[in-house]
Amino acid sequence: MEIYVLRHGEAEERETGLADRDRKLTAKGKRDLKDVLKMARKAEVAPDLILTSPLRRAQETAAIAAEVLGCKDVVETRNLLPGASPEQIWKEISTDYKVEKILLAGHQPHLGSLIGLLLEAAIMVDLKKGSLVRIETHGKLGPPRGVLKWMITTRLAKAD
Repeated sequence: MEIYVLRHGEAEERETGLADRDRKLTAKGKRDLKDVLKMARKAEVAPDLILTSPLRRAQETAAIAAEVLGCKDVVETRNLLPGASPEQIWKEISTDYKVEKILLAGHQPHLGSLIGLLLEAAIMVDLKKGSLVRIETHGKLGPPRGVLKWMITTRLAKAD
């Protein structure tokens, strides 16, 4: 299975009276995401399904990914919330969906921990805002046994 891990783009600053879950992407965050996703499209990224955190900035990120990458199936899951367990999202994607290519839109540090889990490594990945990682896993039963294929950062996408 190809798993694409996408951190949401730059979001509004935390303000008094604005709930964290309601923070929107900034104009810069949207532009940066589009740059990264256009590069991904050139690399023939075409997910069958996009899973997203229920927080607004991740939902907006998933919507941009769906548009740029041509994916019509976007599903919200609480297993991509910032405090969720990486093991739970692995369990969900390995048992609940019959797809070969899936994109996950969410938050740090959850996604950095998830990447470590997928690679079966005791590492934490510092996934920058708007960055996309491709991991290939072998089999859906047991541990993911993932292999890191590449990462696209906003800085790399702007250099294209």
